[in-house]
Amino acid sequence: MPTGSSGDRPSVIHEGLPTQLPDIDPEETAEWVGSLDEMVDERGRARARYVMLRLLERAREQNVGVPALRSTDFINTIPPEREPWFPGNEAIERRIRAFIRWNAAVMVSRANRPGLGVGGHIATYQSAASLYEVGFNHFFRGRSHPGGGDQIYFQGHAAPGIYARSYLEGRLTEQQLDRFRQERSHGAGEGLSSYPHPRLMPDYWEFPTVSMGLAAINSIYQARFNRYLHARGIKDTSEQRVWAFLGDGEMGEPESLGAIGLAAREELDNLTFVINCNLQQLDGPVRGNGKIIQELESFFRGAGWNVIKVVWGREWDDLLARDTDGVLVNQMNRTPDGEFQTLSVESGAYNREHFFGPDPRLTKMVEHLTDEQIERLPRGGHDYRKVYSAFDAAVKHTGQPTVILAHTIKGWLLESFQGRNATHQMKKLTKDDLKGFRDRLYIPISDEQIDGDDLAPFYNPGNDSEEIQYMKARRDALGGSIPRRKVDPTPVKLPGDDVYSALKQGSGKQQIATTMAFVRLLRDLMKDPEVGPRIVPIAPDEYRTFGMDSMFPSAKIYSPHGQTYDSVDRKLLLAYKESTEGQLLHEGISEAGAMASAIAAGSAYATHDEPMIPVYLFYSMFGFQRTADSIWAMADQLARGFLIGATAGRTTLTGEGLQHADGHSPLIAQTNPAVVHYDPAYGFEISHIVKDGLRRMYGSSDEHPHGEDVIYYLTVYNEPISQPVEPDELDVESLLKGAYLFRKATGGTINARIMASGVAVPWALKAQEMLAENYDVAADVWSVTSWNEIARDAVNAERWNLNHPGEYTQVPWITTALMDRSAATVAVSDYMRAVPDQIARWVPGPWQSLGTDGFGFADTRAAARRAFQVDAESIVVAVLQTLAQHSHVEPSVVRQAFTDLKIDDPTATAGIAQEGGDA
Repeated sequence: MPTGSSGDRPSVIHEGLPTQLPDIDPEETAEWVGSLDEMVDERGRARARYVMLRLLERAREQNVGVPALRSTDFINTIPPEREPWFPGNEAIERRIRAFIRWNAAVMVSRANRPGLGVGGHIATYQSAASLYEVGFNHFFRGRSHPGGGDQIYFQGHAAPGIYARSYLEGRLTEQQLDRFRQERSHGAGEGLSSYPHPRLMPDYWEFPTVSMGLAAINSIYQARFNRYLHARGIKDTSEQRVWAFLGDGEMGEPESLGAIGLAAREELDNLTFVINCNLQQLDGPVRGNGKIIQELESFFRGAGWNVIKVVWGREWDDLLARDTDGVLVNQMNRTPDGEFQTLSVESGAYNREHFFGPDPRLTKMVEHLTDEQIERLPRGGHDYRKVYSAFDAAVKHTGQPTVILAHTIKGWLLESFQGRNATHQMKKLTKDDLKGFRDRLYIPISDEQIDGDDLAPFYNPGNDSEEIQYMKARRDALGGSIPRRKVDPTPVKLPGDDVYSALKQGSGKQQIATTMAFVRLLRDLMKDPEVGPRIVPIAPDEYRTFGMDSMFPSAKIYSPHGQTYDSVDRKLLLAYKESTEGQLLHEGISEAGAMASAIAAGSAYATHDEPMIPVYLFYSMFGFQRTADSIWAMADQLARGFLIGATAGRTTLTGEGLQHADGHSPLIAQTNPAVVHYDPAYGFEISHIVKDGLRRMYGSSDEHPHGEDVIYYLTVYNEPISQPVEPDELDVESLLKGAYLFRKATGGTINARIMASGVAVPWALKAQEMLAENYDVAADVWSVTSWNEIARDAVNAERWNLNHPGEYTQVPWITTALMDRSAATVAVSDYMRAVPDQIARWVPGPWQSLGTDGFGFADTRAAARRAFQVDAESIVVAVLQTLAQHSHVEPSVVRQAFTDLKIDDPTATAGIAQEGGDA
């Protein structure tokens, strides 16, 4: 029997039509259908529609399995009679909003004064101010809250408003506001970042959000990871909520909607999306000819979310109450967004003529309103009470995530900005703009203060004012100011040397790939009583590919519903096993989702004070190439952990062909300053690298008391090889710096050096033997564990020298390490030549590199390596050619070797056997 229990969960299939079901009472059915026909004939379609909608609503309340509506009328989801009592002081909160609006706009305008012009965005926050302030004053729980506090993804372009609030709270100074987007010119840490960037403001922001689309998917997986921590007993997260503030234009990114099904499937009622539907993106309307709110409602309802629309402010309630025949609702339904955008910038008279004018019934409905009253009929996202009702309903809803679709106007209350297509790019306020904005907000600033200076003044009513005391009291009641990032993790006792000993013993007669060697170490680490429970294995439907299916019965796959079915392989030793307490995160075929889980796990030391160790294994081609933006966000969020690019290399997974053949991920990894890349050749190298990674990221030192904010990226391979025993005199320090002498030449009189990484080291060793036996060349073989780290060390040395003229000159580590001897160096890897060429200028003597430049293809490893000319035979010819260019070898020797070894002929490798060339 299944180990889980479905409880009160709904049936998996619940929205089918009764086309195949028997009618047990045809006569009764005919009466109901006849009643509907009579209603249509006698009362009309509008009345029939209303009754049917009420019946559907009632059926859902009674848990009758009827289809859900994919969209509803273009009106508020919560009717006035169901709105809760508003507990705040609306007059004070309105003034607080006004102060924040003013300071946010002035801050951006000042940042674009003549001679500075660093940009910024005014209009986004003006459209979203009420959404944020309802949250700040009534819902967002700070880190000091007994439940642990909420996690809030602030919309990136709204950052000026968040800074402006912190200024009123006394957390930021006026000088800091005046240094918006000036992060270095006044000294490091003296300015404010453009958007939410934890790496730039590590005590303030928690989540980076301005890479469009990532906030949505990352917030979903954050909410899911909170449940994972709770289910595994690591932390009680039951009172923590994740809020994601998003833009309607941003929802066009695939990542924004790509994971909403997971949120519904896992019933993440700890998650709320607040989508600011101001109907505009950077260039113009989001859906000029359509209705983005209706479109998003369909998407989210279809995925299984609870949808709350906040479309109209309270002044519309009376008009809708008068709409007895549905003509107003119909006009709202049929008016496209492009027209609503136009109506938002036109006069009341224009609105009367073009929105209410086409139907006499609509005209009569507003005859008691003046043009000014019509002009000021508000959108729902600007009505504090309507927004409060939506937030209140969201936090009380259970069993589903909630999305709030709030209708707003971009640049609201700024007359020259409001609703304009160019408003996103408008960054400066004229003096007339300022005066009009001041008057609309009732800010006590005089004309003289505005006219007398080129820079508009900030406004702060003072710490003793009623408004400041109110906002501080509300934050105190909710657990403290936000955003605030705090790092005080639980100390982690790292494992001793014993756990790494197995890989140091080699594999004996058994051949294993470095992917399998890493997995063996991972299994041993998961058994450690301290570190083991903190490891979060992650894979996008590739556990079996990487030999990790042996973890299914023991560690189990996390599922919030357990396993409610009998697994088809339940009688097997390695049966597929899901559990509410599972440790493995199986993300399906979603590298983006797996990265979002890695980010959530890797930042848990800061978001939850619980250091978790994500170990995300993936096809290396589908890591940095596909999700480099997410890895950049991981670095920005100061997350840590291990990214394992398995089945790496352009010629090692050759059975899969071009799209799987990774020859460049180390280069992309090098572009991310937080990523430490290693390309180990053997298991014992992996053991030292992982041990050092754990020390750096999860250990403690004087310089980094809570660990370093780095991410380890290891490329490992699927080619089975005999793993050697760790050398007795292994230079571990050099191994970790990026290279060490693996095998010194034992024969030959002409000196050379071969530097190889990863799977290329065995090719280099074979070439070493061939050169000694056949060409009198003594070639040392260096195992390069990290081209990237060697290059970074050299760049750092050059930067130090640039900044310390006249002082002792630093020499790059690799230059010092290789000064002993060698007439020539040939470097080789299973990647593009650009990977080893990073260090060429710092290696003494002549340099030649080999690499897998170009597209991959499907064939045997031997054929691919001959085609790319990186195999042992090609290395031999490259070494001889480099020596010949410097008169150490006769050119005829090179020509003969080229002919004998056939390095230009992949067909010459036809008889070479291989194993495990596919996935």
